[in-house]
Formats: sequence, C-alpha cells, structure tokens
Amino acid sequence: MVSIAALWLALAIDRWLGEPPSRIHPVVWMGRYLGWAGDRIAPRAGDGRPRDLARFALGAGAWCAGALGAAAVAFGVVRIAGMLPAWAAAPMLALALKPLLAWRMLREEVLAVEAALGRSPAEGRTRLAWLVSRDVSTLGAVDVRESAIESLAENLNDSLVAPLFWFALLGLPGAAVYRFANTADAMWGYRGARAGRDWEWAGKWAARADDALSWVPARITAGLMLLGSWAGLAACRREARRTPSPNGGWPMGAMALRLGVRLAKPGVYVLHPQGRAAEPSDVARAVAIGSRVVTGAALGATFWMAAWT
Repeated sequence: MVSIAALWLALAIDRWLGEPPSRIHPVVWMGRYLGWAGDRIAPRAGDGRPRDLARFALGAGAWCAGALGAAAVAFGVVRIAGMLPAWAAAPMLALALKPLLAWRMLREEVLAVEAALGRSPAEGRTRLAWLVSRDVSTLGAVDVRESAIESLAENLNDSLVAPLFWFALLGLPGAAVYRFANTADAMWGYRGARAGRDWEWAGKWAARADDALSWVPARITAGLMLLGSWAGLAACRREARRTPSPNGGWPMGAMALRLGVRLAKPGVYVLHPQGRAAEPSDVARAVAIGSRVVTGAALGATFWMAAWT
C-alpha cells in the first residue's frame, strides 16, 4: 500500500511541481554517465568496422554497469524507506519515483510547439527541435504539428506508461532500470553515425534492451489510447507495422487512428494515410487523450499492486 500511495503522490508532484533541478535529477545523472561511457566505447565516425563484436561487448558491458548502478541506488532508497513508518516512506518513494515520470514536461513541450507554430512556421520548427532528434529544417506547418503529436504519443509510453508498468512489477528498481534503458537508447541506439561517433555496434545492445523492455508497455499504451474508439488493436497493428520501430509505431498508430489524422515522418512512414491533415485543435485533443492514458495506466498499476498486496 505504501507503493500505491507513492505512485499517486509522484503523479501529484509531477502535476503541481514538475521536474526537479537538473543538478539532482537522476535521469540527468544517467545521461552524464552514458555520455562519459559513450565517448569511450563508440569509435569516431568513419572508424567503425562492419562487424565489431568488441564494440558490441563494450557497449553491453557499459549498459549493464549503468543499469546495475541505477538499480542499486533505487534498491537503497527502498531499503531506507522500509525502515520508516508508512507516512514517511510513501513520500520518500514518491520523491524518488517522480523524476522517472515526465508527463507534465511532455505535455507542456508539445503545447509549446503548437503555440510557437501559431506565431510562425519557423518558430514552430525551432521549438520542435527541442523535442525530437530528426532534422526539422524542411518541415512545413502541418509536418511540425504531426511530429509534435507523434512525439507526444511515443514519449507518453517512454516517459510514463512504461516506468509505471515496471514500477508495478518490480518496484522502484524496475522503474529506474527502465528509464536508464530508455535514456541509453535515446543516446546510443542509432544505426550509423551520430554526434561524430559510430553507434552501429556500440549502441546495438542499448537499442535491443529498450525494445525488449518497452514491448508490453507500448501495446498497453496503444490499448489505453483506443478505449472508447471505433478502432481496434488489429487496425493499430497494421499501422504499427508501417514504422521501422517494433514499439514506437503502436502508440503513434493508435493516436493517428483515435484522432482520425494522418501522421508521417517524411521519407520513412505514413500512419493512417487516409486520415485528414492535423489541425491546431488536434494537439489539444492529443494532450487530452494522453491525460486519460496517464489516469488509466495509474489505475491499472494500482489494481495490479493491490492484487499482490
């Protein structure tokens, strides 16, 4: 019951206070470790080999070391909380869990893209660049809006549903390892060169680990999005297969179907191609759908933990 209280307190902290300062943010610490390790395991662009198993082993080892560190810190927090009365343990766990959840920040960033787009396409592109890693320089206004909605859908899983899923199953260490894995994928999980380094083999373990840990949550996210909609999981599966990602296409496809809009990454995929072009009101609708998914995921995690209490 302490874990259930911590979950809802963490969501309340996220809603009312948002993110902690970067100097004490555990995901920022994870990123610093990954940046430090990445500079040592990934070869410079152009120096990579076609089949570099040594780099793969280094990447896997650095990933495992970081995941073990994240789990150890989280386990230490749980042990300390276990020595406290429930009224003190729940807030302590909530404060540790909150930085692993980021719905308020995601919602505000997506709405900020639409607000900037209302001023000019150039401002919209500039703001979108804060949210996505793709090249935004050639995107038109509709493309910017589509990209913001796609990012909301995909990151809703990564920033909230999946951490709650693993928290419900394995407690704070599970959520911490998931956020480490997701951060590692964002920094290392690339085919070819990025930021001057070749990640083809050094980042392969990180990419596959994130795929595995996100597989079930991504489908749960899609299912929660489609609740009350005419579209079913079979239609969502067809849309998801249009993307190269084994998981990202599920929440993005579900959002496209739920809104009735076309979502695309130019030159890569088109989701719900028969849908209409995204309009400004669709961003607010997507945020509202995301809020309902957050509530549904929290309720699901609560019921699961209560059943095992």
